[in-house]
Amino acid sequence: MIIEVERLRKEFNGVVAVDGISFSVERGEIFGFLGPNGAGKTTTINILTTLLAPTSGTARIAGYDVVKQPEQVRRRIGLVPQEVVLEGDLTARENLIFHGMLYGLSRQQIESRISELLDIVELEDRAESKVRTFSGGMKRRLELVKVLLHEPEVVFLDEPTVGLDPQTRRRIWEYIRTLNTERGVTVFLTTHYMEEAEQLCDRVCIIDHGRILDIDQPDRLKHRLGEGEMVEIELAERCEEFVRSLGEAGYRIKSATGCRVTVVAERSERVLAEVFSLADRLGTGIVSISIRKPTLEDVFIHYTGRSIRDEAAGDTRIREIARRLKH
Repeated sequence: MIIEVERLRKEFNGVVAVDGISFSVERGEIFGFLGPNGAGKTTTINILTTLLAPTSGTARIAGYDVVKQPEQVRRRIGLVPQEVVLEGDLTARENLIFHGMLYGLSRQQIESRISELLDIVELEDRAESKVRTFSGGMKRRLELVKVLLHEPEVVFLDEPTVGLDPQTRRRIWEYIRTLNTERGVTVFLTTHYMEEAEQLCDRVCIIDHGRILDIDQPDRLKHRLGEGEMVEIELAERCEEFVRSLGEAGYRIKSATGCRVTVVAERSERVLAEVFSLADRLGTGIVSISIRKPTLEDVFIHYTGRSIRDEAAGDTRIREIARRLKH
């Protein structure tokens, strides 16, 4: 195992951000850390990258303790934080040279790697352009190049595609796969985008309120959910009566918000027949109907009772930590 975490805990003035978690990551794996804002993702990644000391517990990277041997750990890791950390008035090449020198690389070592790495993320033709002229997606790609200069064994990506448009996000996914498959880099990815985790990760860890809820391969998590197909229906009117009648008929209602209802069924054709029959009896129209397989979003809702997109609780928790830190 290249990452080993045992009973890791972090408190901020009495507020528990990470609550005794334990997990491990295999060498060469893309490992996803999933959870809403305030779940403990960034706190965990800050501990693993030696930026924050834990309250208790241990964490080791490539066999080195993050508290007792931080220098050894830093030589073996790279970090792309949520916020872009680049000098806008320097060119892409100058940013990379500066970063490489901080890691003690010679100018020759840096120059020998710059062209190859910029080519991977399709920025070679912008090497002499100032970073302040780059788009958000270009800056994220340059950040990926920056952390690879010293050839780390593990790269930590903290919400690497947050705020990016869908097309740019998918390009970043391609670069992450390249790092992993062609360069053998272990990737530790924090995200609250379920699609991102499904597309990239060999295994995912679901965390909420500082506690790990489950860890496994995405397909196994969905299979373990034990649910069939999801039939999503949008009605024109008489919605409450419709939902109540479906429930009385013995169908499992996954969710019901306004005139949108999701029903879980092993045989979707049976549900469809009942839906159309019931709508006809009630004299209401069906605006739309769709059928889909369970997703990681469904897994998350199963464990937490809320959508991962529901950031309100997480934001409240962050504000509570900030409030206590002020006092």
